[in-house]
Amino acid sequence: MLSSGSGYRLGILADILPPVRLTARIAEAIAPTRLGSRFRWLLSATVANGIGDGVVVSAGPLLVASLTRDPFLVSMALLSEYLPVLLFGVIGGVAADRLDRRQMVVAVNLGRTFVLAVLVATIVSGVVTIALVLAALFVLGTAETFSDTATSTLLPGLVAREDLGIANARVQGASLLTNQLLLPPVGALLFAVGPAIPFATNALLFALGAVLISRLAIDVREAQPDRPGLRGEMLEGLRWLIAHPPMRTLALTIFTFNITFGAAWSVLVLYAGDRLGMNAVGFGLLTTAVALGGVIGTVIYGRLERRFKLSDIMRVGLIIETCTHLILALTTSAVVALATLVVFGAHAFVWGTTSTVVRQRAVPDALLGRVSGAYRVAIVGGLAIGTPLGGLLAKTFGITAPFWFAFAGSALLVVILWRQFEHIVHSSEI
Repeated sequence: MLSSGSGYRLGILADILPPVRLTARIAEAIAPTRLGSRFRWLLSATVANGIGDGVVVSAGPLLVASLTRDPFLVSMALLSEYLPVLLFGVIGGVAADRLDRRQMVVAVNLGRTFVLAVLVATIVSGVVTIALVLAALFVLGTAETFSDTATSTLLPGLVAREDLGIANARVQGASLLTNQLLLPPVGALLFAVGPAIPFATNALLFALGAVLISRLAIDVREAQPDRPGLRGEMLEGLRWLIAHPPMRTLALTIFTFNITFGAAWSVLVLYAGDRLGMNAVGFGLLTTAVALGGVIGTVIYGRLERRFKLSDIMRVGLIIETCTHLILALTTSAVVALATLVVFGAHAFVWGTTSTVVRQRAVPDALLGRVSGAYRVAIVGGLAIGTPLGGLLAKTFGITAPFWFAFAGSALLVVILWRQFEHIVHSSEI
């Protein structure tokens, strides 16, 4: 027979257990147990870094704008995001294949912490200049190039091959949620309270990310004493990519579609005002709609992967992208544009995750860093070409011209590449 004290304690447990079970279910949904504890350390580090990056997504441009109104200097801040990838994308891949990838991410995170600490000190002391900020942004962009390449090569060694899809979806979804959707408004608020606060927050979270990544226990790769030099290793990775038809086609697909995407998105802020009649807040809603679609893509990715072939997912995704450009070229309704961008955001996340999974399954681990670096160059290279092209088209033919160009180019590419996707998704068998 239970005492009254025992009954009281059981009552407390009864009140506590439902929330505990709910928390356990949420944790299982976010990071399934089958993915292992090592994956959870990686996911935790991704969340920490994503929060840190998210608070400076808005604080960075605000800092630049507070120091200069020169449009050229403001554009240089955007260039600092593209240029490091173009310069160091493949070199970062060589480093990821040559060095201990975990230690590489830890070292880069600590380096970013130091750079941000120096930037914070200059802001607090009042000696910050636009030249110093641009230099810091370039160094941080370079560090991110190395860190992202190394991080993307860690995942295949942490989870089973059949779980790469859900694992990539969780990692990329966490980054999307923190970096693009939830934290940018917080960063703007923190900047209003004190310009140094968001950058100090970012520094602390990079340090936390380094600690979390250091907890990963990964298999040590065998040393290869007869490695060629830096140039030789870069060429080795590029030769493999060129000689592998499915992966070469995927790289060219990403490059060409990012030209059309970059052309359309380069004038989105002007399109929002001139075509849709939206103010600054409305433009913010357009970017939020894309991020919201990405969150939806995170939730549904596992179901899509179980029910449909990866080749069909990629084909339908590019049809969605093509139709997105067409709808935006035709519509003058803000509501239609917002709904379209939610769907586009879901597609962009699903397609990006699928292409990453296909690449991770097909590329040998010893070459994964270099090939991943080449893909990052393809992504940014396409954007770098498409962005000024879109501006020229809009200036010459009107604000919808970049969207018509993107629609026509995407439609042509879908027709040309339609049969190739079956080969691409089975590229690991070659």
